Amino acid sequence: MPIRLHVRALHVYPESRRGARRNLARAGARPEGTRESIHAIVVLVIALNLFVLLPAPRAQDLSRASDVDSAAIKQAFTDFYESFSHHDAHATAMTFAEDADFTNMRGVHRHGRTEIEDWFASLFKGNLKASNRTDIVRSIRFFTPQMATVDADTVITGTKAADGSEVPPRKGLMIATMTKQNGRWLISVFHEAEFPAPLPAAK
Repeated sequence: MPIRLHVRALHVYPESRRGARRNLARAGARPEGTRESIHAIVVLVIALNLFVLLPAPRAQDLSRASDVDSAAIKQAFTDFYESFSHHDAHATAMTFAEDADFTNMRGVHRHGRTEIEDWFASLFKGNLKASNRTDIVRSIRFFTPQMATVDADTVITGTKAADGSEVPPRKGLMIATMTKQNGRWLISVFHEAEFPAPLPAAK
């Protein structure tokens, strides 16, 4: 016995038609959006792989640069205390930046290379005319490739007292901010503190 199908016409309202069109548009847009998402993921994966592969040589380069700069900073300190020990005010001042700030153990402050040179010249004509100095770098901390702070152990011998007698060796800490200018490390800020003299031995 044949089966009869009765199809009833459905009336589609204009709003429904517009909704259908929007759904079709969205459906048609999905493949393109999917392709864009896949492309973005592929690019990200490649970038991450490159990032993982590149840091090792880059870190090695930075380490080498740090080692070279550390050696240059230590040499700058050597130039400073050797010039000091030779009582050469000009050479001592040339280890400072043009606009450097200098503060000594007693809080005397000088600004700029010219004032610093004049200060050392007066010291080398006075109680430090027979002095010797060493500043051995204890630590270097880089804040940028062009700026670092340095701690150094200071020993000054040959200082004369007011009566002409020689003062016992003076020990202290030199704290400096170094800046790299035109490829050369210079002292930009200089502070030093003198350690108290040791107490006499108990009898």
